[in-house]
Amino acid sequence: LKTSKGKLCSRPHYLNAELFSYLTYCLVDSLYRGRYKLCSNKYFASLKQSNFRRSYFEYFTSSAESYTCRYTTIHSRRRNAGILPSLEDLLFYTVAEGQEKIPAHKFLTALKATGLRTGDPRLKECMEILKETLKNTSDGVTLDRHQFKKCVQSNIVLLTQAFRKKFVIPDFQSFTSHIDELYENAKNLSGGQVADYIPQLAKFSPDLWAVSLCTVDGQRHTVGDTKVPFCLQSCVKPLKYAVAVHDHGTEYVHSFIGKEPSGLRFNKLFLNEEDKPHNPMVNAGAIVCTSLIKVKAVILFSPCVANIFLLCVMGVSCFLFGRFQSERESGDRNFAIGYYLKEKKCFPEGTDMTSVLDFYFQLCSIEVTCESASVMAATLANGGICPITGERVLSPEAVRNTLSLMHSCGMYDFSGQFAFHVGLPAKSGVAGGILLVVPNVMGIMCWSPPLDKLGNSVRGIQFCTDLVELFNFHNYDNLRHFAKKHDPRREGGDQRVKSVINLLFAAYTGDVSALRRFALSSVDMEQRDYDSRTALHVAAAEGHTEVVRFLLEACKVNPVPRDRWGNTPMDEAVQFGHHDVVTILQHYHDNYSPPPASAADNNKSAEKSLDSLL
Repeated sequence: LKTSKGKLCSRPHYLNAELFSYLTYCLVDSLYRGRYKLCSNKYFASLKQSNFRRSYFEYFTSSAESYTCRYTTIHSRRRNAGILPSLEDLLFYTVAEGQEKIPAHKFLTALKATGLRTGDPRLKECMEILKETLKNTSDGVTLDRHQFKKCVQSNIVLLTQAFRKKFVIPDFQSFTSHIDELYENAKNLSGGQVADYIPQLAKFSPDLWAVSLCTVDGQRHTVGDTKVPFCLQSCVKPLKYAVAVHDHGTEYVHSFIGKEPSGLRFNKLFLNEEDKPHNPMVNAGAIVCTSLIKVKAVILFSPCVANIFLLCVMGVSCFLFGRFQSERESGDRNFAIGYYLKEKKCFPEGTDMTSVLDFYFQLCSIEVTCESASVMAATLANGGICPITGERVLSPEAVRNTLSLMHSCGMYDFSGQFAFHVGLPAKSGVAGGILLVVPNVMGIMCWSPPLDKLGNSVRGIQFCTDLVELFNFHNYDNLRHFAKKHDPRREGGDQRVKSVINLLFAAYTGDVSALRRFALSSVDMEQRDYDSRTALHVAAAEGHTEVVRFLLEACKVNPVPRDRWGNTPMDEAVQFGHHDVVTILQHYHDNYSPPPASAADNNKSAEKSLDSLL
């Protein structure tokens, strides 16, 4: 990587496809030869031309001595035959849909549908090349295959992952449509009061309402007033704690601060039995936590204010002196807490309490938008790695501890009920924000100034509650056996395909036990494949009498479904000479097709048949 700077890779901390292929070759070569051997520049050039990354697995499974000759012959033959397209070619064919050229806006629209944005830092190089390439095209709008490959090759791995729906939310458009519905439902709520004890907060309109989310793969969606800046206020507390643990470790931090919910108001002058603040999410704990952050010089407008919490370089606003001044002038309670903590010797030795409080007010006054704050939440959801830069900003230990405390103490006096009903780590602030984390999936920022009597956003609480009622995001939702909730992490099409395959394969092999499990799991036993063939078709063609009997008598499937050629299961059994199956089907037609009965009789008969066969 050091030698590649400015040569093979324009960004020294990232691997492009060619450099990745080269390093892969070195790895495989070292496995066979027992040493790390770099190939010459001449050989590397040949590897680049021959699209080596496509065949390194073949090298891995062959002997090192015979590989070169065989690889060159096979690969050249396949390339000449046109059967080894590159990832760039495959992506072009996917977007072009049979056309020789694709409009740039079509590619960008398809890209946005995956959840990625054209302003994503990971796609910066791709977007710059695309812009320059369009300037040099004849019409300035369309791209041919070679121009398209030139644009996407620097980010081909990320783009391929996006278009193959391999992100954490595969069907992002469907998911965001549900988010928009939840947003509209919460928007209709009225009630709550805008916080007025800080003059700057009282100026916000109660009609403002915004939701923004960012997944651990960098998929992003916003709805509402997401461009309006607001102060983090108490939403900064988990970030302060995470930085303190990242800098000093858990043991040192909790020698000054406890871990238990207090059961008291967040701004009470009260310590636990060890004369420590109860947790970092109350004001006393947050002030002590501020004193633990490594700051060389805590002064107004310190660069540290921006560097510590603006983790994700995505449009975070800034710290404003007016907000800080308003916070400081109305902070008598926090000054009282500070002096109380100083009396109880809760600060590290040598701490300047006044400077710590100034720094505390500065951090509470940092302005963000919903969009930038959602990236902060997604960084916590992603184990401390910023999803849109790939850089680690917090240790796994710091993130784990932070989420644990957010879950138990993050929502003021509503923390217990929120943990019960929503079951996700969250932190609210008096500016109206709620920082919500779905671990390993996404971060969400909700913001609406009207607060309930406990200091939480009215619309934000409703949105979080509705979110967990619709999706199985609750920490204790079962991910395997759920009926009413959606799981956006699953790709719906793939699951349906797998269900049909499993059902038809069980019928093909005569596995009645598997069919029983499917029936008990409420699987549709009349599902059809691409030829409109059902499990009964397959079982009749294979002559599995027990399967045919189970499907007809226990599952009550349609006995005469027709496939695309008009064949019924009876036709299949006759064609393949399975006379026992023909007899069963004929017997079923004669004896199990009585005049229509009542619904109660049908249910009773079905239960009796299923019980007898099970």
